[in-house]
Amino acid sequence: MKHTIPIFSSNTSFALPPLSLYIHIPYCVKKCPYCDFNSHRVIGSLPEKEYIDALLTDLQSELPYIWGRSVSSIFIGGGTPSIFSGKSINYLLNQIRALLPIEPDAEITLEANPITCDKDYFQAFYDAGVNRLSLGVQSFSDKHLSLLGRVHNSYEARFALEIAQKTFPRVNADLMYALPQQTYKDAINDIQTAINSGVEHISAYQLTIEEHTLFGANPPTLPDIDECEEIELSVHETLINNGFERYEISAFARNKSFCRHNLNYWQFGDYVGIGAGAHGKISCYDKIERSVKIYHPKEYIESIAKNGQANLRRQPISTEDLPFEFMLNALRLLDGVDCELFTHRTAIPLVAIQEICNQAKQQGLMIDNPNRLCATEKGIRFLNDLLTLFLA
Repeated sequence: MKHTIPIFSSNTSFALPPLSLYIHIPYCVKKCPYCDFNSHRVIGSLPEKEYIDALLTDLQSELPYIWGRSVSSIFIGGGTPSIFSGKSINYLLNQIRALLPIEPDAEITLEANPITCDKDYFQAFYDAGVNRLSLGVQSFSDKHLSLLGRVHNSYEARFALEIAQKTFPRVNADLMYALPQQTYKDAINDIQTAINSGVEHISAYQLTIEEHTLFGANPPTLPDIDECEEIELSVHETLINNGFERYEISAFARNKSFCRHNLNYWQFGDYVGIGAGAHGKISCYDKIERSVKIYHPKEYIESIAKNGQANLRRQPISTEDLPFEFMLNALRLLDGVDCELFTHRTAIPLVAIQEICNQAKQQGLMIDNPNRLCATEKGIRFLNDLLTLFLA
């Protein structure tokens, strides 16, 4: 029988981890055929004010769970958050500052689509307090952008990266590879173009076909498995040869410009999630809880107006599930984490997972280091197999 209390004992140590804030804005100009995120095409007028008011009420309902804690990073994701005006983002962040203590050097990221932004838009976001922009470029090929259903073209992608770097101190470019009709040469050209743009952070993902998407219903022809592997290895090699460090499975950075918000996820930190479909994880002194908000934005706004909150579910993580939850995040990091972090973030003694770690080491999936929890190169390639061991 699973249990949740108590998860602490006298021989374990526990301290509240850093706290982040995730804000989900689910609206898009168009729903991309590969996208399985909670995003919705805007039909008619954009309910900008109503949604921001709902976000702020949602945050107020979360405050009792995080009293006295400061926020080290904010991530505004979507959807396409840049579909909202700079004025609205400014109002949202100012109201958040009135509700929560935000650390002076907090990283504040906003996701943007190249077609929804221009120089004035970028400046308005920066003036609102955004200090890191994440651009959904995906490709620099007009052919592949069209096949992906993107609403911007290659010129707009290049121009957006140029003016973003003139406006924000930190910029990320999101790229995908192994696309429909994409050759090895096409994929490397995309990566090299992003590198040449001067960005310090690149997120590079292999396109995967998700079940509940348009591509899932009508799958396009993708490169075969051998071609995908060749493309992936070459993409990684190109980035590393150009001074990028692969610090997470799909994240690469120059000059240690890692995404602090995502690092907090991967190190099993805490985060408040507000917005339609947003997830949260909050540690207390007797349990660790996960929360999920109502998925559809219209129902989310209506629930906030009626009930003052939009929780679909809030429940503790059972002690039995904590090792898997921790490893699910930590083993995505190429350098892994200190062993002590496992106990600090879960309040479970390391000895509880020692047998599983030994098994993983014998299979060549984890490094044989008594001070670190870290996947080997083989473990990264077969991460699902490694994580399955911790499901026991």
